[in-house]
Amino acid sequence: MCGIAGLISFDGRPASLEALQAMCAVTAHRGPDDFGFYSDDHAALGMRRLSIIDRATGHQPVRNEDGTVWVVSNGEIYNYRELTKELKQSGHTFYTASDTEVIVHLYEEYGPEGVGKLRGMFAFALWDAKTRRLLLARDRFGIKPLYYGEVDGRIVFASELKALLQLTEVERRINWSAVGHLLSWMCTPSEESIIEGIHKLEPAHMLLAEPGQAPRIRRYWDLTFTPDRGRSEAYFTEKLAALLEESVKLHMVSDVPVGAFLSGGVDSGAVVAMMSRLSSTPVKTFSIGFPEQEFNELAHARILAERFGTEHHELVVEPDVVGLLDEVTWHLDEPFGDSSAIPTYLVSRLASQHVTVVLSGDGGDELFGGYDKYLVERSERRFDHLPSAFRRAAAITSGLMPARMRGKNLLRHLSMQGPRRYLDALTLFRLEEMRGLLQPEAYRLIARSDDTELESLLEHAGSDWLSRLQYFDVKRYLPLDILTKVDRMSMAHSIEARVPLLDHVLAEFAATIPADMTLKGTTTKHIFKKAMRGLLPAGILDRRKQGFAVPLGRWLRGPLRGYVHELLLSDVCRRRGVFNPSYVKRLLARHDRGRELDLHLWTLVSFELWCRTFMDPAPAMIRRAGNVRAVSPPMRAVS
Repeated sequence: MCGIAGLISFDGRPASLEALQAMCAVTAHRGPDDFGFYSDDHAALGMRRLSIIDRATGHQPVRNEDGTVWVVSNGEIYNYRELTKELKQSGHTFYTASDTEVIVHLYEEYGPEGVGKLRGMFAFALWDAKTRRLLLARDRFGIKPLYYGEVDGRIVFASELKALLQLTEVERRINWSAVGHLLSWMCTPSEESIIEGIHKLEPAHMLLAEPGQAPRIRRYWDLTFTPDRGRSEAYFTEKLAALLEESVKLHMVSDVPVGAFLSGGVDSGAVVAMMSRLSSTPVKTFSIGFPEQEFNELAHARILAERFGTEHHELVVEPDVVGLLDEVTWHLDEPFGDSSAIPTYLVSRLASQHVTVVLSGDGGDELFGGYDKYLVERSERRFDHLPSAFRRAAAITSGLMPARMRGKNLLRHLSMQGPRRYLDALTLFRLEEMRGLLQPEAYRLIARSDDTELESLLEHAGSDWLSRLQYFDVKRYLPLDILTKVDRMSMAHSIEARVPLLDHVLAEFAATIPADMTLKGTTTKHIFKKAMRGLLPAGILDRRKQGFAVPLGRWLRGPLRGYVHELLLSDVCRRRGVFNPSYVKRLLARHDRGRELDLHLWTLVSFELWCRTFMDPAPAMIRRAGNVRAVSPPMRAVS
């Protein structure tokens, strides 16, 4: 696990090693154990290393035999031993025992197509000095992050946005399309960042850049849902259990202590069960809970910990989290409306006191159909058959009704069909609501964007309605919310989070399970639960899904009420010229009266905190472990 960064110049100007060092220094939390740099007349590559595999000789950047190909990589390649053996048989010579070195030799052997042979989580940059070619690549599901941009004729990249903000030529201008996406979906888009001109390399994509050519981006893999209706439930359950055990075994390979996050649910329980089967010593497990019992899963986590004899550690989160928010904002890198980042930060801090690697159960809901919203959509699909005349009348009536009038949202929802209806149910602030929320100039900039691309994504995966929803979540919700949260919050404490349910071999098999075996009656994850039957306690398998939720509504009406009111109605926030204070006041009042607007308010809080940390005139100071980090002043917040 590392933080990587680099600058590539194709116009004859030398890449700045000093700038690269500043980029790497600001992400030292991603790699506190080691650092390394490579530079020539055209390229500068750097990294901060968290030593996991081959701690003695795995120093990066890693080169090929003659020093013409160099790579910096973040993540782990789980099939590196098999690849190393194959490449040695083809005549390649290795000088380390690290997983990173297979990348340079795969490139020598297969060119950019070698990326498809990697099994793991990764974001890497490879520089071919002989041809002056840059290759950036990101793992299939987007477990590891990678930002990039073209600035003054150079290509710059890094694991975190804040590293790119250390470059004086990166102008801090807000990307309003990304703000619109944030207000709709609580996160920024998959291909853009909150900063204009800085992009994310999407999961399962690679970027190639060479002199005299525009950078080329292409997908190297996709998850194709092809239900295999000729197989029995017994076939799926037996093979699924075997593939999960294989994946967990691969993910446990490490030269440092390994543990697991344990929520008390099926997914993390299955991972811990397999770890316990494969480990000769008790697995270290880490759980987090809340005083509010309807949000507290600690009792279920303890049942699993006792069942598998783990060395169990737990923490109860109190609502006195204000002191954490500045640092959580710093590490999240972009505005982020999912408040579960806070307990993820805390459970990562707990785990970091005992292990360097943790396995998590993320990805199971997307691959095996675990969300209740899938059941809701199965029920609501009947609305697609409503007469078109009724649909038009519902749309007109909803449009004429005053904002917040009871029944307005339901009529609007009934007026829609297919993907647009499904997206409507998931949207946080709709465009018409943003008109009231935002100041006119901010609204004008945001209103340029639309969700047609999201609708087309929902239609991508063929005729199976459940496959389309799963594909959408794999492409959007999983990398933009779940995996972003886990990566940033675990790396904040210099621990590596691995995700065995997102092994692509396992995922490709999951994509063959028919919908009627995924959702059976009102049971979600039917095949997955059946595969775990006998391994996990029945009480865990059969209980209603709870989810990793925070009692945010109560916090915002109680201990955090004053803080949020002061933050969102402050002179600083008003002068920013983004939110309409009178609309924000109404949101706060409605929430105080019992309307559940906690995620709406938290998304606004996340944006304001991000602006204060990265955009405001005075340098924002973040103190951690005795160090002080300064963020240089911005250009402007609104353009």
